[in-house]
Amino acid sequence: MSGTGEFGLIDRMTARLPQGEVSLLGPGDDAAIVAAPDGRVVACTDALVEGRHFRRDWCEAADVGHRAAAANLADVAAMGAVPTALLVALCAPGDLPVQWAEEFAEGVADEAGLVGASVVGGDTTSSALLTVVVTALGDLQGRDPVVRAGARPGDVVALAGRVGCAAAGYTVLSRGFRTPKVLVDAYRRPEVDYRAGPAAAIAGATSMIDVSDGLLADLGHIAEASEVHIDVTKDAFGLPQQLRDAARALGVDPYQWILAGGEDHALAATFPAHASLPPGWKVVGKVGRGEGVTVDGRDWVGPRGWDHFTRSGS
Repeated sequence: MSGTGEFGLIDRMTARLPQGEVSLLGPGDDAAIVAAPDGRVVACTDALVEGRHFRRDWCEAADVGHRAAAANLADVAAMGAVPTALLVALCAPGDLPVQWAEEFAEGVADEAGLVGASVVGGDTTSSALLTVVVTALGDLQGRDPVVRAGARPGDVVALAGRVGCAAAGYTVLSRGFRTPKVLVDAYRRPEVDYRAGPAAAIAGATSMIDVSDGLLADLGHIAEASEVHIDVTKDAFGLPQQLRDAARALGVDPYQWILAGGEDHALAATFPAHASLPPGWKVVGKVGRGEGVTVDGRDWVGPRGWDHFTRSGS
């Protein structure tokens, strides 16, 4: 990259970033201009640091692009909004191959393309540590946002998307293996149903969150913000055979991956008990009076999710 230069790099990356309808002015100026039909903009930011969130010997450049985009697009969806645009900052060492940056840009663009969002700008700079920072914008389409503080006693807890597969893939890779491929691929590229967020909002979801750090930990954020107690039903989760087999081979409780593993970016939400859940959502628990999160009425023994400042579950 040091031989290509900053502006040459920007030209080569932006050539891989098609623009959609909300991008009134895309890359190439001091700032982008993005349409906001609703009059409000949902915004979020996530950073991915090499060695902390990804390893280049585990993930291709396009995988990192997909993961970086998915982490932010899922946050927008968890507000009940439709993602519209991304801004991407790439901080990279000078000896990083330009091809890596180009393939990374393609991964971001491909993931954003799943929801019709555009990559409208960003920044590049040199850094000893490869770091990616993505900001996502979204449109509420006239709806109220679905926040964490709206759960009420009597609500049901529901989940859209898979949980546990990315955590299992991480464990597989950390043990030096590359199979089962379905689990490794789940870690490398999350499969997120972004439409589930707006659908939940339309169906009357009272609270919602992106499951990025572990289901129990993230439901804990809802419980705290809403001042309620959440109880998760362990039997509500299916246990795919490959997850079961990997857990047996690695000596891991598969429910540790399901309940405390993150990075699948499923969406968890609460709904009134009488609500008709949208397709793809299934009930996994209930909301009651009190505080905290339990599993089958009992405290969960073991890590509840990922803590970025302890480098372990918490």
